[in-house]
This record gives sequence, C-alpha cells and structure tokens, in this order.
Amino acid sequence: MLCCCTIAALLAVGAGAARAASVQVLTVHDAIGPASADYIVRGLQQAHQRGAALVVLEMDTPGGLDSSMRQIVQAILASPVPVATYVSPQGARAASAGTYILYASHIAAMAPATTLGAATPVPIGMPGVPSAPKGSPAPDSEPVAQDRKTPAAPADAMTAKQVNDAAAFIRGLAEQRGRNAVWAEQAVREAVSLTAKEALRENVIDVVATDMADLLAQIDGRTVQMAQGELRLQSQGLTLEAHPPDSRNRLLSVIANPSFALILLMAGIYGLVLEFSSPGFGVPGTVGAICLLLALFALQLLPVNYAAVALILLGFALLAAELVTPTLGVLGVGGVVAFVAGGLLLFDRDVPGLGIPLPLIFGIALSAAAGVMLAGSMALRARRAPVVSGREEMVGALGEVTQSVNGQVWARIHGENWQVRADVPLQPGQRVRVVALTGLIVKVRPEPAEAVTP
Repeated sequence: MLCCCTIAALLAVGAGAARAASVQVLTVHDAIGPASADYIVRGLQQAHQRGAALVVLEMDTPGGLDSSMRQIVQAILASPVPVATYVSPQGARAASAGTYILYASHIAAMAPATTLGAATPVPIGMPGVPSAPKGSPAPDSEPVAQDRKTPAAPADAMTAKQVNDAAAFIRGLAEQRGRNAVWAEQAVREAVSLTAKEALRENVIDVVATDMADLLAQIDGRTVQMAQGELRLQSQGLTLEAHPPDSRNRLLSVIANPSFALILLMAGIYGLVLEFSSPGFGVPGTVGAICLLLALFALQLLPVNYAAVALILLGFALLAAELVTPTLGVLGVGGVVAFVAGGLLLFDRDVPGLGIPLPLIFGIALSAAAGVMLAGSMALRARRAPVVSGREEMVGALGEVTQSVNGQVWARIHGENWQVRADVPLQPGQRVRVVALTGLIVKVRPEPAEAVTP
C-alpha cells in the first residue's frame, strides 16, 4: 500500500510538472470588442487552472472599444500567470487599444515589420479629437527628451477629459512595467506610431522576435514583476498549446459585429411586421422575435447612439405606413432617409471595427424602398382591378332563366340558381343581366337577343 501511494504521488507530481511545462497561446486577430475580451479573460483563467508557465497573446488588432480594452488590461494585471503579448505575424499592428494591452503585459514583443501606437481615444457620439499640433515629431524621429511639453488642450471639455484619462492610464502602465512613459503619453495625445525596431530602441517593448520559438528563447531567464512578487521566466523547452477562440467566442464575435447587429434588427422588425399583417402562419413572428432579441443583445454589448436607433425604428414605421396608406411615396422616402441617417449615426465609423459599411446601409435602405414600392404597386393594381367576387360583382353579371314555377322565376347566374324578378315577364332560356341584389332576390332585365348573321 505504501508503495502504491508513493507511486501515485510521484505520478501526480509528474503530471503537475508536465502541465506546468507549457505555454498557452491565445490569438486575437481582430478588433478588440466584447468577444475578444471574454476570450482573453477566460483564457487567462483557464491557463492558471492548467498550471501554465506562460501565456502568449499573439495579437494583430486595429484597436477597439475602451471598455473591452480595460477589461483585458485588468485581467492581465491580476493574472498569476505571466503574459507575453506578441504582435505577430509580420505586417501586423497593435494600434490604439492594442498599445495599452502591450504596455500592460509582463513581456512586450513584436515581430519584424510590425507597428504599434496611434492610441488616441475616439469619443463615440462626441466631437473628434483635434489633430496633433504642428511641430509634433514624426513616428520615425529621434527619441524625445524626458522633459515633457504640455500639448495643446483639446477644444472640447469632454474630449480633454477622455484624453487626459487615457494618457494617465497608459503612463501608469508604463511606469509599472518600466517602459517609456513619455512616448506612451505621446501615442495617446499625438497619435504617433513606431515600428518594431524603433519601439525596441525607445524602450517601448522588450523583444523583437522572428517567431514563437525565437520569442521563448529571448525571454528565457528574464525577471518580471508579478502581483505576488518577482518571477524568473524559464521558457526554454516549454510545450506550446494553442487555444484559438471556441464556438462560443466565435458566435459572440459574429453577434457583436455592428453590421450583423443591424441585419438582425432589420430581420426582426420585418418578421414581426409580416406576422402582424398576416397572423396565423407563425414562422415570420418566431424568426423575427429571435432576431430582434439577438439584435438587442448585440446592441447592449456595443456602444450605440440611441438617437440613431430611434431614427432606424422611425424609418421602418414610415415604410410600414407607406404600405398601409399609400401617399405617392412621401412616407416611403422619409422612411428611407430616416433609416440611412440612423445607420450612419448608429456607431462611430472612426472606432476600429465599429463602422458599418456604407454599401450595407444603402443596400438595406434601397431593398426596403424597393419592397415598399413593389407592395404599393401591387396594392394599387389590386385596387384598380375589377371586382371578381362578392355582392358587388353580381351587378352586371349575365344569367339564363331556367324555370318559372308558381309565379317564381329562377335563373342560373355564375353556376348558381337565384330567384329573380323583372319588370317584364321572363321565359325559360331567356338571357338576363343583373341590375340589383336585394337580400336573396336578384332584380334583372332581359338581355337583347344577339343578331344572327345569315
């Protein structure tokens, strides 16, 4: 029993060591948003549970949402597992939100021919940040002096608050990781950028590595500052374990895409309109309700302009009103204009990954307008078409007298036997035309006999 327990303990220790001797690789090659934040936060938690020695965040991003970026930064700062952010492959970038994540990481690395910077926050729904003052150094200029010059304050008070907050945030990250705080503030206030070689020279990053193996070789033996104290990295010989986004993250990424959210909103509203206009079928209402709920979930994740949402809903209401009460296109044109304006204002196109393509907006608007015009033209043709059934259609119809019994004259009209009355006597076989319909009795007049050509 003692031998068995000893062997089991050794196997458990060996399994723990095997699990520790691994590098968890997370990949973000898209804009920073709710989906990528959830993926990275859960990835760091799972890496700690697996006993990983290092997490490598392979990143290529144009930027993204400030809220998602801060969520990722907080997870990195609190992670008990060291995080190395690696801007890769060659040609990739860590712009805007990616720069903050790079500064927050324990190890900042870049592949050759990659860039970082342009970290100025773009206020959503607010006036834009002014361009850099004249005389600002170019991205490839010499290292700046440590004596910071106070940049020109933005003209808008809210923008100034956001820029100052972002500058203080990245400056704090730089001071905690021992990196260039002066350039970090420049990246926020003046939107400057650096290449990988320039970033290494300016003490913005720690390593320029050609690939993952080169990265692990260069950071081996480095000491990083963790929340629990200093930690010496031992990255040589570690096993790489890639953990790409799973189906949950991919679904969240698709739903949180602004273009897809707009399509879901349109499909949801159309489905409910069709269900209310012709109830009983069920499919349009069910699909529309699901799409509308998914769209509301996506809009809850994204920073939207609710005035733009109101414009989109007004556009759909005007288009629906055009179908019900045709106004020669006045309401339809107003609906298209309101929809296009709402689509343009729904998200800020300056924020990476949030702009809705103009072809999609105009395509949806033109499709809605074409649908309204088609439905309106069909309704107008139906209104002008002659009546083919009902009481109104009976007036003017032709019939033939079939019999006369006890003073009651009967005629066959549209294949049905009707009791008829006329101002003159009627004979069986005589053709008649309906003049009026009173209850179940039809008033007719004799139809002149057709002339026969000899």
